[in-house]
Amino acid sequence: MLAGAGTAALVGCDPVRRPNQARAVTIPDALLVEVDDGLGVLRGADRQTIPRSLATADGRAIYATAPEGADTAFWRIDTATGGTSTRIKLPGHWVPQAVSVSGTTVAFTANEVNATKGRPEGRDVTPVLIADVTGVQHRLELRGNFVPETFTGDLTGLFVLEWLPATAPDRYRVRVVDLATRTPGPLYTRTKTPVPPGAEEEMRGDGRQAVLAPDFTTLYTLYTHQPDHQHTRNLVSGRPGNVHAFVHTLSVNERWAYCIDLPHPFGQAAANGHAMTISPDGGRLFVADVTSGTVAEIDTEELTVRRTAPQSRGAGTAHAAADTDRLFIGAATVVRAMDLTRLGRTADWRVREPVSGLVLSRDGRRLYVGQNDGVSWHDPGTGAELGRVAVPGLVGVHGLAGNAGQ
Repeated sequence: MLAGAGTAALVGCDPVRRPNQARAVTIPDALLVEVDDGLGVLRGADRQTIPRSLATADGRAIYATAPEGADTAFWRIDTATGGTSTRIKLPGHWVPQAVSVSGTTVAFTANEVNATKGRPEGRDVTPVLIADVTGVQHRLELRGNFVPETFTGDLTGLFVLEWLPATAPDRYRVRVVDLATRTPGPLYTRTKTPVPPGAEEEMRGDGRQAVLAPDFTTLYTLYTHQPDHQHTRNLVSGRPGNVHAFVHTLSVNERWAYCIDLPHPFGQAAANGHAMTISPDGGRLFVADVTSGTVAEIDTEELTVRRTAPQSRGAGTAHAAADTDRLFIGAATVVRAMDLTRLGRTADWRVREPVSGLVLSRDGRRLYVGQNDGVSWHDPGTGAELGRVAVPGLVGVHGLAGNAGQ
């Protein structure tokens, strides 16, 4: 259940009931949030909770599921209006695991797990169902232990994490399943040549956060604590490598992958002290480690660390957001605003409770801050609180919902 101050609106899988709506707090921008029971949408004075669901990358839609006897009901929700598609029935019990960058196609598994939510249980075979709102498109029985991550841009392939060994997983590698042949295989290198046998990277550490580029062509995943990890380029060249943190860069259109190493001290401290965000134009990727007080700026064209800057050290789970000129980092009860011109000039302000997410409005005039059981919004220049809405059970603030132009 999501509740605004003075309201008790309850939304499950059926049309919304909104008692006492006149007393509800109106939030200026529609937001996607995570609550104890699943995904939530805050839209004006409306509050929705959608269990067993997954949002599209642009926040325009949520794909929801619900058990229906031996089967699964599946439908699409428009986050701008709350309108829903016709429900279809999927044979068997499924949960949405990955959605295509186009927002049209969903991969389902029997259990929820991904690169940033721990490892799957051991298994020899992984059933995967692929569907859109018209019905089932593919049903796969993959030999091994696989977790869907995203689709190729043309929807002919499914990127997956293959966990090894399958029955007692302790590491994983990124592969792509050809949906026509139902066969998993290696990715390409950045030079668009096939990765040689034995040179696929295997990762053992923590996948902290994934960020999709604004043009939906590249998926960046931050990994920390990689003991004795070697990149494909090291394995091919025979040069030793051992890094503690890097950004795995995946081209969803061209099917290549490349890892951007982060310098010391990234990856030395707890994974949750790291956060990543991308500039609106997609040209700069920022990684912050609040424990060491270090910020790195990555050039997404060159795929190199352009510069780093020291900051005051902090503690707690880190969150980040950026616009053209400013980088915001939140941890514990502190939000830090950084000037991107020099990556060193900062201003700090405190919020009432520990930060659980940062999201900028599309016009850059409001910074939304997730906190314990609530979301506040602030003037990004001064930190002054402009409003607040209660959200019982809030886990985090994911991003903006609704149409890109609203």
